[in-house]
Amino acid sequence: MEEEESETASWSPVQRERLFTLTNASDISGKKRKQGTVAGNASSVQLPENKQVDEAIADSGTGKDAEEPSNKRVKPVSKGTGLASLMGPVKSNSLKRIGQSISRSISFKTEARPFPAAPLRPRGKNTSSTKSRNSLLWSDTVQSISEELSAKEIKRQEVIFELTQGEQQLVDDLSLAKKAYYEPMLKLDIMTENELMQIFGTLDSLIPIHEDLWNRLQTLRGSEGTVHEVGPTLMEWFPCLDSYITYCCNLVAAKALLDHKKQDRRVDEFLRLCQESSFSRKLDLWNFLDLPRSRLVKYPLLLKEILRHTSSEHPDLPHLEEAMELIQRIVGQVNSKTGEAESQYYQSSLCFQDDNQRLPEIQRSRLLHCHGELKNSKGQKLHVFLFELVLVLTRPVNHSEVLQFQVYRQPIPIADLLLEELPDGEVGMGGSFRGAFTSTNDRAKNFFRVSSRGRWKGQAHSLQASDSFNKQQWVSCIRQAIISFKDQLNSSHRSLLNQSADSSLEDIADLSIDSDDKVGVDMEMS
Repeated sequence: MEEEESETASWSPVQRERLFTLTNASDISGKKRKQGTVAGNASSVQLPENKQVDEAIADSGTGKDAEEPSNKRVKPVSKGTGLASLMGPVKSNSLKRIGQSISRSISFKTEARPFPAAPLRPRGKNTSSTKSRNSLLWSDTVQSISEELSAKEIKRQEVIFELTQGEQQLVDDLSLAKKAYYEPMLKLDIMTENELMQIFGTLDSLIPIHEDLWNRLQTLRGSEGTVHEVGPTLMEWFPCLDSYITYCCNLVAAKALLDHKKQDRRVDEFLRLCQESSFSRKLDLWNFLDLPRSRLVKYPLLLKEILRHTSSEHPDLPHLEEAMELIQRIVGQVNSKTGEAESQYYQSSLCFQDDNQRLPEIQRSRLLHCHGELKNSKGQKLHVFLFELVLVLTRPVNHSEVLQFQVYRQPIPIADLLLEELPDGEVGMGGSFRGAFTSTNDRAKNFFRVSSRGRWKGQAHSLQASDSFNKQQWVSCIRQAIISFKDQLNSSHRSLLNQSADSSLEDIADLSIDSDDKVGVDMEMS
């Protein structure tokens, strides 16, 4: 008899675009966490008094009047169809996804997997009220604009200036994260040095890299405030971004540890006080840690805008085109490595109840297409992982210092996975499904069904998304995973056939040569 489980998505699946998260890159908004009053004896909880926190932050070089970090850059570049198109809900990019899924715990990826999977986020109005720096345009920094400059060249200068200002603001923000968070928490013994190193990763090493580009761009500015050629400088500097592989690969584990440490009242209180301070602009620590990833995926967009406003006769054009190819290749490499790191991290977080659940497809999966939280008809939460080669349903459990996921039922290999999209109100799926939703039709909306046709034939799960939008994200991602698997399988078969054909031709050629040699020998003997 078919075994069936109905489930409901409390969050929507988020594409795992590890680095390709443009909107995520520039629109980093932090919501102020609701905090209750800390009850009990302060000495027993050992919370640092506000005065201690203020002194620690002051000693680190930041205060209430310190320069605010920025997430809004100068005159945002209009969204292009290039990288932005890579971030559809079907697949999930490592880089983008990390930013999204890390903040949500659900995820999906996009295009040839250039970055890790992020949890799907429910649509909703942005009610955050974070402050941002005043925007400054290039035209505001020059006394007068030469009449020789065309409208197109003026726009080109504006984008180059935005690139320059963005580097300065990133350096300020990363320095602030170090001085306002890392150093005070270490001084107040709120976290151990080892924990802080795991959370902040190699962030400190990124500061001089971006200071270098900022200084180079500054020196390119002529007496009239214009930059003639920026392409050669970018071509020379972009290879430095290889160091982002290490930083971005650490983001998933860093976010997991940070979330765990927030359960400590001293940590949570310190982070809350910092977020409420003026220097943070109501951004939390994770927003600062995620800034480098956001900046990385913005470079291709900025270059695209500079190219768009560079005339075909401009000497900078060929250099910019080479720089675009280089940065896209670098971002793709970082995204790929980040995706592999994310997949490995979640694989290591799985807890198996039975050795039969340890399918080889899990360890062989290099990528995580998406993951997200769902509920069954009993209200039990499940966290679903769609790896490259297998679908795994789990239950989140708290063990030791990190969140782990206990595997629920039997994982379903993608090779055996069947997907069925259920119309709203469709309840003719069997007794367990029908009985769970007889009380209200509302609960029978936004369902899709996954089942196995192979080794574990008969296993089926009816899953419900929070709304139609999230349902389509899940369905699209699963379909794309199945298609990708079949394409890889067909490609492997073709490769084997070609190898076999080549081998046969070689054998025939060898036989022909041997035959000719034998004939020649016979003729000589005769």
